[in-house]
Amino acid sequence: MRVGLFVDLRNPPAWRRPWREHYESVLARLTAADEMGVDSIWLTEHHLFEDGYLPQPLTFAAALATRTKRARLGTAILQAPLRPSADIAEQGAIVDILSGGRLELGLGAGYRTPEWDAFGADGRRRYGLLEDRAKEIRRLWHDMITTPPPVQARVPIWVGGEGPRAARMAGRLGEGLLALLPALLPIYRDSLAKAGHDPASARMSGCANLILADDPERAWSTIRPHLDYQWNSYARYAVEGTDTPFERLDPDRLRTKGAPVLPRFDVTTPQDAARRLHDWLDSLPVEHVYFWDSIAGMPDELVMRHVELLVTELAPRLRSATAMSA
Repeated sequence: MRVGLFVDLRNPPAWRRPWREHYESVLARLTAADEMGVDSIWLTEHHLFEDGYLPQPLTFAAALATRTKRARLGTAILQAPLRPSADIAEQGAIVDILSGGRLELGLGAGYRTPEWDAFGADGRRRYGLLEDRAKEIRRLWHDMITTPPPVQARVPIWVGGEGPRAARMAGRLGEGLLALLPALLPIYRDSLAKAGHDPASARMSGCANLILADDPERAWSTIRPHLDYQWNSYARYAVEGTDTPFERLDPDRLRTKGAPVLPRFDVTTPQDAARRLHDWLDSLPVEHVYFWDSIAGMPDELVMRHVELLVTELAPRLRSATAMSA
């Protein structure tokens, strides 16, 4: 089980920094995490957010590729329906080359009407477009149609989605599933088998909504307004351009001290996180589990301590538990 960071580069108005300073500080933090030994860094994508949510993950991945040496560089997710297959294949290959073969390409369908409108995409066909893109990117690389080719003989491709449709799609394609929901595993494996793939090849990855701290309750009081902004901006943007009303979320109700299954959230210690992750993920073929790098502009000292605890305390505990169960 590889342990990584999930990065969105949000720069909210209430805590805004100059953009160059913001990007440089995130690059510096992720470079330091790579030096500490983080296994992977996953970049996500949205467009037209007021806080500058990362819009071009492969561009940022290329910058990371030149500053890091060992961490896998993933997208979770790249909105495949917004771009031609050849564009994704070419950009992905360049990231793979610059990183020396460290790309993990996670593709998803997206869900926001304004984003589809901005790119001229047909949101009604997004799932079909996602599957078509994944197939075509794999073909373009395999047949060496787009150039230059990636370094890896077979770049890992992941299908992102938390429902049965994504699990069946990943199985049909013989690719990984970006979801850590136990209920999806039998659907995924059944789809792999029906498509002629080995069910034992199933691999899953995804996000654990946990922030690590030495004193979780003290950290929570600081993180709470950032979580409030983060989740309510997601909820507000999700209904933009639709007739669905926006319903405000209470961050205290998002926080749970039970199993950290999406969409719940918690601030906890490495010891508690290791126990809960073991209970949650032990039955799944997990390849990567990644954690928020920062929650919408939260203070640098909390972010850096979270990263340190993740890499130096939680990751070794998870690797030890994985080795013992192997």
